[in-house]
Amino acid sequence: MGSKISRVDPSPQLIDPSPQLINLPILQEFKLYSTPSNLYLIGRDESKSFKRILKIGRTDRDELNLFEDPTTYTNAEMHELKRWLSRGNQEYGGLQPVTACYGIIGFVRFLEPYYMLLITKRKKVGEICGHTVYSIAESKMIVIPNPAIQTSVADSLAERRYRKLLSMVDLTKNFFFSYTYHLMYSLQKNMCNTEIGNAHDNTMFVWNEYLTHGIRRILQNTTWTVALIYGFFKQNECFVSDEEFVLTVIARRSRHYAGTRYLTRGVNEEGSVANYVETEQIVSKKVPEGQKIPITSIVQIRGSIPLFWSQETSVFNPQPEIILNKMDKNYAATKHHFENLRQRYGKPIIILNLVKKGEKNHRETILGAEYAKVIKVINKPRKRKENRIKTVHFDLNKVYKRGADVAFECLCTVGRKALELTNLFFCQAPSGVGVQDVLNDSFFNNPLPNQEDIDEEALTPDIFKLQSGVLRTNCIDCLDRTNFAQYAHGLVALAHQLDTLGITGPPVVDVNNPLAKALMEVYQKMGNTIALQYGGSDAHIKMFSALRGGWNMVMKQRDIFTAVRRHYNNAYQDDEKQNAINVFLGQSGPQLGRPIPWELDSDQHNIKRSSSRVDIENLRPLIKRSFSDNLLLAGDVNSEELVLEDPQPSREGINGAISETTSEICFNETEPASLSFLSAIRTEDHLRGTGSSQMFPGSSSTSDSRRHDVPGFSHSYKTKFTPVEETLERCSSMSSDDMFTDLDEFVTSETNTNTIFEDPRRSNEPGGFTEYVLVDGFSNDFTQWVSSGRTL
Repeated sequence: MGSKISRVDPSPQLIDPSPQLINLPILQEFKLYSTPSNLYLIGRDESKSFKRILKIGRTDRDELNLFEDPTTYTNAEMHELKRWLSRGNQEYGGLQPVTACYGIIGFVRFLEPYYMLLITKRKKVGEICGHTVYSIAESKMIVIPNPAIQTSVADSLAERRYRKLLSMVDLTKNFFFSYTYHLMYSLQKNMCNTEIGNAHDNTMFVWNEYLTHGIRRILQNTTWTVALIYGFFKQNECFVSDEEFVLTVIARRSRHYAGTRYLTRGVNEEGSVANYVETEQIVSKKVPEGQKIPITSIVQIRGSIPLFWSQETSVFNPQPEIILNKMDKNYAATKHHFENLRQRYGKPIIILNLVKKGEKNHRETILGAEYAKVIKVINKPRKRKENRIKTVHFDLNKVYKRGADVAFECLCTVGRKALELTNLFFCQAPSGVGVQDVLNDSFFNNPLPNQEDIDEEALTPDIFKLQSGVLRTNCIDCLDRTNFAQYAHGLVALAHQLDTLGITGPPVVDVNNPLAKALMEVYQKMGNTIALQYGGSDAHIKMFSALRGGWNMVMKQRDIFTAVRRHYNNAYQDDEKQNAINVFLGQSGPQLGRPIPWELDSDQHNIKRSSSRVDIENLRPLIKRSFSDNLLLAGDVNSEELVLEDPQPSREGINGAISETTSEICFNETEPASLSFLSAIRTEDHLRGTGSSQMFPGSSSTSDSRRHDVPGFSHSYKTKFTPVEETLERCSSMSSDDMFTDLDEFVTSETNTNTIFEDPRRSNEPGGFTEYVLVDGFSNDFTQWVSSGRTL
């Protein structure tokens, strides 16, 4: 099995996870109640052993007032507290139930009111070392301020436009989270992490970082929020030679320099690249309960070529000219990008560049030549080979003409050499490993319940191998050719992972092997998902179909349709989609000097941006974001000799389906016996001009359809907003037996995805829109953008 790697600075104390992690002191189920002056979010753990309460003030139009009660309540105590709150607000209708939910996605404010985004239905999609992973099946947005104090701005055209942009981000498609596992990190990072109490939600893969920033800053914990990753998650149970194992593939999209195909290209000034995706392949052996789990993982990444380049969207030209900008003569952004990769993944950094060579029209060739030049510049001062970037320039389209099997074998050769250089991660992990870090994030300065019977040794993983360095693949869009190459590397890695786990059987690197076919299906699904998110269509299937021997006229017609659909979406839909991404991530908006969405153009190069109406006008200023991707190269075209010495693993290396709904509305509290309240909520302020009471001393307030089949983004403008007073409580139950059910099979026409509550006030004007209300403090450009109505 190999020699064990000693842990450095192991986590001081880990919570005993219990067999199924059911008794962890993590809030997972919530119920929201309202009074005229406050919202009350009551949360409980999975085992229903304790409850907490969060008060959200409703008497301020533009301030986020959050007050967390530090008391841990029993069921009986919480039942009595709710009765007390209801009696205190009897003349206003008592304590009104609003909705049941599974966590806060975040808070957002545009022109006037704050909104709260909630997960109202979740679906279990898998487990990692006993930690449950969920996707979002339904979400809602709640207007926080009481309608009695709202002004006409809350229902203005500008406010509604921002709400519609935000609603385009369909949280029910490809957003994933876990209460007890840092899903934004790789398995190796989670197992080797010795950092306690850090703000892990700030990482590049947490897409609701902006939405949760305010609540995390005020409360100094993550008790009430979830961290969402965006991308792909698939888990399957597999058998080889009567041995059972679990295969998991995760794709994490970076929120830095995020966007659509022609509107985000290349690198930005901070070193982040477009379409950066970290792909992790995890294989774990099935063992009896109570035993440590043998588990391995391999990480590879994809991302745009880290140069300043762009393409201008053209309705009439499906392959616009590639524009290489010379604004970074010293390649500072490119160097920054690769240095960031080294810090997150270790060395070596390996680049597999799949762009074409020797074109007649010199499109991709221009980028390929410049890319090779910059790598040579970066490597020149590095005397030791192990510190250099390894590169393989491989014209996949050219080699593919000799046969899909020939091209695939070349890619597998690159994958083998890369794996020799980076190794993979392997350990034996106890169920629930890493929980302590999550608990520290969640409860921060508050005491943790159930800290007895800690067995540190039993909850420490035995680490045998570490991955150091990473393979980075790119073509032009990092979609079709890249996904084919990533499958080759994944298949080679799978063979090594099974061998490491002691699972023997027929050769895995054989396209006729059922396991190879199963892995191909997973990577094809991942490729389609990423292509829809970035390019607006499924991925092309030509190479995968040819490798299977199924490339025929029907498949050719499908690929032609895919190309047409991608071009149509890029030309007509991407502007709105980009605006929605910018609003969701906090890159644009009316607050704090952020640019309004329509002021932002294609990327940081001031390239003109074509709208869906072929309206080319405004130049877009620099978009400040952060780091991304890039790595390896090898093949039968130009290649730099790969270093075959096994590098010393670095501990700084890798970044570092069930349906569920609310089955009970009031959490079935029992009648109180003996009550001992450690803290109490003072009498309600009923909109009498006195403001809301603090829940405990020291609290402070802080301010801070038509659907298109694109995962994560819907273009429905028929969503209604309703104040909490008019919200009907929903209570439904769904099956939660099959942990591996696909999300598409779960979400049916009955599921009200991305439901949003809005103030019901209606306009008598045609089209239902009120006249725009100019708000002091907002620019004329913003007013003109609102008046133009182009996002509608």
